[in-house]
This record gives sequence, structure tokens and C-alpha cells, in this order.
Amino acid sequence: MRAVVSRVTLATVRVGDEVVGALDEPGLLVLLGVTHTDDISRSVTMATKLHELRILDGERSCADTRAPLLVVSQFTLYGETRKGRRPSWSAAAGPEQARPLVDGVIAELRRRGARVETGRFGAAMAVESVNDGPFTVIVEI
Repeated sequence: MRAVVSRVTLATVRVGDEVVGALDEPGLLVLLGVTHTDDISRSVTMATKLHELRILDGERSCADTRAPLLVVSQFTLYGETRKGRRPSWSAAAGPEQARPLVDGVIAELRRRGARVETGRFGAAMAVESVNDGPFTVIVEI
């Protein structure tokens, strides 16, 4: 499981003209990808890591500050670009495997008391954000 995590001051996800998830205060935008070897235990581990990741002001986490997270599924994080000019998606889990694991990360974050907004799994989404810092890290488990 892989995530690209940005510290943001604002973030919005739209599907067509509909806002499906938004942060209107500082928090984390999480682009989340799943690969074939991932299982529900990795969802729990990733949620814990994201919730406790100390990248907010003062080296604090969402767990410390109650800052919200916007979680957006993104299979393209497993795009392979070493050969040729067209990415290969063979390392990305298919939707039947990925959806429950992305949902598992979201559910575990909420179980931990996190405020979570989401995109819409499998939809064509427009993601807007204002990166704070800029500060972006890759989290891989």
C-alpha cells in the first residue's frame, strides 16, 4: 500500500459538478494506492501511520490536533514507468481487491476518531489543493 500525503490548507474533490469531499481547514490530502499483496491488516497499519504521521505544524499529527484527512483512491500510484513511455498498471490491484482495502483505511481512521472526507472510488475526480509548505511525503508499507 502506498500513499502520497500532502499537508494542505484547503482541498476539494469533485465528481462532475458535485463536491464529494472537502477540507476547509488545514489537514492532510491522502492519495492512496493498493497493490496485489495488500490485505486488510495493511489497511489498519496505513490508517495508523496516516493518523499519527507528524508532519503538521510543530511536528504534530492529525491524532494530536484533530486535523481532518481527505482520502482519495488512486490506482495510478502503482504505475510502472521504467520501460517505454506508457505506464503499466499491472502492479495496481483491481477494483474488487482495492475498494475494500481503501474502505478499510477510511473505516480504521474513523474508528480512531479521525475526521475523514473522501473521494468517490472509481470515479473520474478533479482534485484541487493548496499545499502548505509545500510539504508532501510518500508513505509506503
